[in-house]
Amino acid sequence: MASRLFSLSKPFLNPKFPNPRSFSTSFLITKTPKKHKPKRPKPDSPRTRSVTPDSNKIPHFESLLARDAKYRFLTKTKEFLSKQPEQILRLDDAGKLYRELGFPRGRKVTKFISRYPLLFTSYRHSDNKIWLGFTDFMDQLLLEERSIMEAMEEDRVTRIRKLLMMSKNKRIPLSKIYHKRLIFGIPEDFRDKIGKYPDYFRLVVEDDGKQILELVNWDPSLAVSALEKEFLVNEDRVKKAFKFPVKYGKDLGLEENDVKKLNLLNTLPLVSPYSDGWKLDSWSLEAEKYRVGIIHEFLSLTLEKRALIHHIVEFKEEFSLTRQTYEMLKRQPWTFYLAGTEMNWAVFLKDGYDENGNLIDKDPLLVFNEKLYKFAQMQEEEEISGFREKLQGD
Repeated sequence: MASRLFSLSKPFLNPKFPNPRSFSTSFLITKTPKKHKPKRPKPDSPRTRSVTPDSNKIPHFESLLARDAKYRFLTKTKEFLSKQPEQILRLDDAGKLYRELGFPRGRKVTKFISRYPLLFTSYRHSDNKIWLGFTDFMDQLLLEERSIMEAMEEDRVTRIRKLLMMSKNKRIPLSKIYHKRLIFGIPEDFRDKIGKYPDYFRLVVEDDGKQILELVNWDPSLAVSALEKEFLVNEDRVKKAFKFPVKYGKDLGLEENDVKKLNLLNTLPLVSPYSDGWKLDSWSLEAEKYRVGIIHEFLSLTLEKRALIHHIVEFKEEFSLTRQTYEMLKRQPWTFYLAGTEMNWAVFLKDGYDENGNLIDKDPLLVFNEKLYKFAQMQEEEEISGFREKLQGD
């Protein structure tokens, strides 16, 4: 009886299936998928800390920086390839040029090339090496870009002249202008065209071999800043664009209205960026007005009315800027908007944009770039004809 009860206590096993205890559970997912894991907060550091609090951010300015990051590989690779012999590059070499081509270190360059099939192509050469180059369609776009550059040559010459007129000694190292040429729309070959304008420029080679671009003739008609022009049109708006509060002792016992009147006296006029403001005492209020005017005019000369801080600091010596540029710009939130992180921030000229975040004066080269970004989003050639038909319809 006892043995019978014992046998009934054994589990019933179906002979068609193996013992459940022999099943392996190694195929089961025991970890939470990465996409479902809560994102860890980024460590607080100058690399991640925003220069503007979230509550004060202006979305359309922030979105422009996001667009720059999105198309960094496209813009930098286009620029780098354009300067190569026959506009091609060995793929093995491209994988090592992550800084020059604008992709993260340790990532495969082929992944980024594949994002733009209508613009970049790779092929196996007769040397059995794979090379990177432009597609035929991209070659057509580059010809269109070059024609725009040629049409805008006079405008670019004027921008360079105004930069030289603003500079301390009316001279700027040629390398500085070349390295920051893209924000002004200056073409790659502008150095070869300096000789065309002997009445404007002089190229001087110093003892150490450094090439310096000097201003030949001062043009009073160009020595008028964008802010001065705006002042003639809308004086009240310009007066409200800047504030330079006066420091005074509490023992003065000024009432609120008196303080406002006192501050109003120090709002305008700014010191012209085309004056000898660099001779002023660097810690004086007038010197700060001069530096604010310099940066305002500098940004007005850029195509997009904005620049990264390193673009501005590059000309620190020529424009007599100080280490307090960041704090100085923060004191003028009505005119300048700071975006990005503390390690790599940008400054926008607010009056260059309308209330919807669109540039008021859009250079033809910017129109071309926007079209290029549209093509970059396309994967099939059929999409190109559809987009062009839409442009013609508009």
